[in-house]
Amino acid sequence: MHAAVMGLGSWGTAFAAVLADAGHEVRIWGRNAETVATVQKSRRNEAFHPGLELAPSVTAVADAGDALAGADLVVLAIPAQSLRQNLRDWGGHIRPPQTVVLSLLKGMERGSHKRMSEVVLAETSCPPDRVAVLSGPNLAREVVQRQPTASVVACSDENVAAAVQSWVRTAYFRPYTNNDVIGVELGGVVKNVIALATGMAEGMGFGDNSKAAIMTRGLAEMTRLGRAMNADPLTFMGLAGVGDLVATCSSPLSRNRTFGENLGRGMPLDEVVAITAQTAEGVTSSEAVLELSREHGVDMPITEHVSGVVTQGWSPRDTVQSLMSRVAKPEW
Repeated sequence: MHAAVMGLGSWGTAFAAVLADAGHEVRIWGRNAETVATVQKSRRNEAFHPGLELAPSVTAVADAGDALAGADLVVLAIPAQSLRQNLRDWGGHIRPPQTVVLSLLKGMERGSHKRMSEVVLAETSCPPDRVAVLSGPNLAREVVQRQPTASVVACSDENVAAAVQSWVRTAYFRPYTNNDVIGVELGGVVKNVIALATGMAEGMGFGDNSKAAIMTRGLAEMTRLGRAMNADPLTFMGLAGVGDLVATCSSPLSRNRTFGENLGRGMPLDEVVAITAQTAEGVTSSEAVLELSREHGVDMPITEHVSGVVTQGWSPRDTVQSLMSRVAKPEW
């Protein structure tokens, strides 16, 4: 199979390595021609994965048309907020219905509140049954180290989900299938927002009680929003829900948790943005998630307070006091 990975960042590079290990020819596209040339010549993407040598079956290219030509699988691994414009630039090279588009993106579009699969459907001629999403506890650095990892592939067509499952499976990367595209995407988006809150708690010196409470109540927020949007609540009990939530909130490898930790230590938002090399999707998606929750009449207080910190300049310590002083209520 020929696969095109659109995005030369941390997760795109890691997933290209997975596809190569699964036996496929891979073309990985990057916007910066100089970076692409360096990766192609050295066989390494040192900016994100020092020491990882890419397989001979991986080719780095700077021309999106070259990457997409004849691709059976197109993998999207670019920042969520740039997806729509990128698809307008090169989405015409995708060949539906032969090609399957697989989104690795864990963000929500600001303004439209669209999930990434919805943006793909809006900007390409791909039918819904050829658009799949992959999510789960997949920290890129551990994946490139070939540590045992599980994930979820979701598509409205279960046969397509099963096909993608077979394409991306390796001795260390174990994908499961699901037909709940909404739930799998929402899990990937909301967990980043909750990871910001968990990171803030860590940065302020709070212990495991506090962080466990944030994760558990964050899972409740995720599930409430999912139910309101007709997702399967069981999805949030699986890898794309609680699994991804635990990994992202607990690991120092998580860019969203690290971003929140710096905020919790008192670092100004603009300074945290400046020192963050990769996109922290929770920062760019929190406001969209909050607005979506209000559209559906869903209470998401942790999301509301995270959005206040990253969009309105609220103090992390003030948000703790605000959350803890909310009216007491039953858990369920």
